[in-house]
Amino acid sequence: MARMTELPLVLLHAFPLDARMWNAVREPLASHLRVITPDQRGLGRSPLPESDREPSLEDAARDVLALLDRLELDRVVLGGCSMGGYLAMAVLRLAPERVGGLVLIDTKATPDTPEAAQSRLDVAKRVDDEGVHGWLADANLPNLLADSTREERPDVVGNVREIIESQPPAGISWTALALRTRPDSLDLLRESGVPALVVVGEEDPITPLAAANEMVEALDGATLVVLPGAGHLTPLEDPAGVVEAILSWYPATHEK
Repeated sequence: MARMTELPLVLLHAFPLDARMWNAVREPLASHLRVITPDQRGLGRSPLPESDREPSLEDAARDVLALLDRLELDRVVLGGCSMGGYLAMAVLRLAPERVGGLVLIDTKATPDTPEAAQSRLDVAKRVDDEGVHGWLADANLPNLLADSTREERPDVVGNVREIIESQPPAGISWTALALRTRPDSLDLLRESGVPALVVVGEEDPITPLAAANEMVEALDGATLVVLPGAGHLTPLEDPAGVVEAILSWYPATHEK
């Protein structure tokens, strides 16, 4: 039975995926907590609003706040994997009073390096020119999944490939451009004062253990969980480990 006194958990997905990446953890978590897994703007089933503004995670964060308003949720525990973690920090920056806790999965608090920012520009241009089919999944899979996952678990590889190849090109392009301008969030985490869980795959090449430790050091009293044999997409590679980490951590301080 769900413990209704606890704050709901909102989980924000990674790039270039959508909320289906949470499928394996959603039901086990939902038997204990209220779980909300939205698609982010331009990805999955979420439309990309027409706008003349430069792509920015701040606008995506406002989408999350608008969702909380529609659901009449004053405060939530906000979680995210990779880009979802960046977006969770963007929400925390805009409206700290709405965030009762953080679950940061395979993510980091530092901004893009110049090389990474250029790579995102290149991705946006290629998607605009060619779409996503035939290259985007192949370009991302080696970094998203651990070697053992790619070699021994074709079901996970196929699932990730299917999700990536179904994304709207315009949403991929917008998001890539938004990610490259995100600010450093380490000071934000230092000042947040909220309970936090940091989860990282032991074989994550994109946001490795060093990046997780950096966030743990910035957060007061954060819990760190390292999942062996997993890469950058722990909710897909080790869903049981992610569920156990979240449920073991979810503290009484989240009660309304």
